Amino acid sequence: MMTYKAFLKTLMVAGFALSLSACDQGPAEDAGEELDDVVTDTGNAVEDACEDAKEGMDTKDQDC
Repeated sequence: MMTYKAFLKTLMVAGFALSLSACDQGPAEDAGEELDDVVTDTGNAVEDACEDAKEGMDTKDQDC
């Protein structure tokens, strides 16, 4: 099972790769930037959910 950090890194790499391949033209570049924003927001949401879960379980290390 993938950890949250590995999942987050996978999303970031995929978003970065897709945004690089879409940078040749104006609308494609905008779409790539929008996708990058969505991937970043999703990664932040996953990390927040992980931290909330760890906080609810009273773990010592609450970083995800």
